[in-house]
Amino acid sequence: MTTIGKAMQDAINEQINKEFFSSYLYLSMAAYFEDKNLMGFGHWMRLQADEEREHAMKFYNYLLDAGGRVQLKAIAAPDTEWKSNLEVVEQVAEHEAKVTASIHALYELGLQEKDYAAQILLQWFITEQVEEEKNAAELVAKLRLIEERGTAVLMLDHRLGKRGGGGEEE
Repeated sequence: MTTIGKAMQDAINEQINKEFFSSYLYLSMAAYFEDKNLMGFGHWMRLQADEEREHAMKFYNYLLDAGGRVQLKAIAAPDTEWKSNLEVVEQVAEHEAKVTASIHALYELGLQEKDYAAQILLQWFITEQVEEEKNAAELVAKLRLIEERGTAVLMLDHRLGKRGGGGEEE
């Protein structure tokens, strides 16, 4: 069995925390939208929260498989209030950019540590982050375009409510 290096183990444990925080943040955003009766936005954010939890578990399982030790830490409380729908999705886009930077840093560590298995795992996440950032940017662009016009927001809400579990809109 491969034994993961301490630096990579610690970094992956930090990433697990970041992924669970992302899930928590997106669930908080779902609650914000659902409180405003924008159930489609809420649905979209719930699916995002589920994906982030799955990402955390992917790292969790990898760490165990690689002979490492999972060390869960406290998850910071996410924001619960925003000024507008646009502010929420702008925060999603900013957050996804931070996650991408964190994944890239992990990949760099994998290169330095010559941890080839981690590099393969992280390649999946690098590709995933391209999609995550694209989806967030598209949502920001759509909300900027409609400028919080009620009917247009409701139409976008309806479309977001049709998103399936695979991350794609139907």
